[in-house]
Amino acid sequence: MNKLLVICGPTATGKTALAVKFAKQLNGELISADSRQVYCGMDIGTGKDRDSLHGIPIWMYDLVNPDEAFNVSKYRQLATQAIEDIEKRGKLPIIVGGTGLYITSLIYPFTVTVEPNIELRARFSSYSKEELQKKLQEVSKSYWEEMNQSDRQNPRRLIRKIEIAEGKKQEMQHKQSVYNVCQIGLQLNMALLYKRIDDRVMKRVEEGVEEEINKLLKNGYTWSLPAMSGLGYRQWKQYFDGTQTKEETIERWKFDEHGYARRQMTWFRADKTIHWFDVTKHDVAKEIESVVTSWYTRL
Repeated sequence: MNKLLVICGPTATGKTALAVKFAKQLNGELISADSRQVYCGMDIGTGKDRDSLHGIPIWMYDLVNPDEAFNVSKYRQLATQAIEDIEKRGKLPIIVGGTGLYITSLIYPFTVTVEPNIELRARFSSYSKEELQKKLQEVSKSYWEEMNQSDRQNPRRLIRKIEIAEGKKQEMQHKQSVYNVCQIGLQLNMALLYKRIDDRVMKRVEEGVEEEINKLLKNGYTWSLPAMSGLGYRQWKQYFDGTQTKEETIERWKFDEHGYARRQMTWFRADKTIHWFDVTKHDVAKEIESVVTSWYTRL
């Protein structure tokens, strides 16, 4: 089977820097697994730090405009094509990102028909629409972002999405990949992770995310679009509406990023094949390199 290296984990753990390092060492190219970086014109808020790539090619950036539909199926189709292109040129595909559903769709490209879960449906039947919306965002932010405004107001469809998300997590544990995969997961204690997230939020504010959003709005993109509901964007709606201060907006953004990082870890923890490393540990770089090198040189 063809080899596929995956660098995953929560936001702000240094995934891109590590992926670039291995791309240089192993003659690889990167494939982004980020549900927000597919949108054109949304660079600062989504963290497309092209300077950090040091000339290494990256795929799956800027695929659609903010008002165009995009989902995990489209991602899997295009990312699979990218993998094939990279492999044909004798290079190593390296998946890097934190959208767990996207990564899973590549590693385990199967069609799951999640059967009705009577117990789950009964449990959520008493939930309000707002509670179901919150629950779906907790179990699968990607599924939530895929839904149109009408479906988001439909309790039955919200429950079904929750049902599918939970079912796919269980199925993932029993599937074999079509690739020879090495998955490297980066983590650190939550207090330090939150500090890194907060620093990165402030960096994006300084880089001009407010101006980026203003430009998007002037170009006719509205807050109702799924693209504008992503982290780093939706938190600014009340600010632009004049009902929230800039300081409050930034604090809300930080808080929401913290929650997203926790959900990312919940998702990734379901895959027992990931090799986890604490990025603050002494000699962690050597440990990671040892695992990857052993895998890469093994026939």
